[in-house]
Amino acid sequence: MKPSLIVLRGLPGSGKSTLARLLGDHGRWPVFSVDDYFTDPHNGRYEFKFAENHLAYQQCRENTEAAMAKKTEKIILDNAFTLDWELEPYFKLAADHQYLVFIVTVENYHGGKNKHGISDEQISKMAAKYRVRLL
Repeated sequence: MKPSLIVLRGLPGSGKSTLARLLGDHGRWPVFSVDDYFTDPHNGRYEFKFAENHLAYQQCRENTEAAMAKKTEKIILDNAFTLDWELEPYFKLAADHQYLVFIVTVENYHGGKNKHGISDEQISKMAAKYRVRLL
């Protein structure tokens, strides 16, 4: 069986990171996120800097590509991925490295709140742009 790229997408607070940790099997499989860039590895504090967002996307993509180059059997991505352009680089990487891609949309049925302080107004704007491809 081909190696797999599991892409978790959903609005902030939906539970993507929790599910990613579960699927990562306690560190057995790598989990990459744009949030990693903004999280201090020493104290876990998250500090988003809009001006550096492109660097966070670049780091996530580069980490994914490095894991694919090592033929890692399973890679998990944990990002909002509300817009199609955010997914495109990963589809290309998966094709280049012969990975199966699974897109998993995580929904907030549990009433979770995002841990990054994103306002309800901003989440509503993200939701308005969010598209799910069923066919």
